[in-house]
Amino acid sequence: MVSWLGAGVIRFLWQSTRGYRLRPWRSPYLRWRIETYWGWHADQIRFGRFWQFAWQRRGELWRFLRWAGRMRAKSAATRRQV
Repeated sequence: MVSWLGAGVIRFLWQSTRGYRLRPWRSPYLRWRIETYWGWHADQIRFGRFWQFAWQRRGELWRFLRWAGRMRAKSAATRRQV
């Protein structure tokens, strides 16, 4: 169970930072997520603020990543059954 969950987390992170893997604070997708769910303006998210956010919200972020991994696994299982 842990292996597919860990793979799902890594897959989500890999896909969500596409083109910005070495500088995730510049990812339009991650900036949009932060702006939408936490109210910070995307234009104000820079290196320091991004990592401050990631550290302060690490529990919530980890829960989200686990949820995303579970949803991806369920989706894949549903597609295989059809």
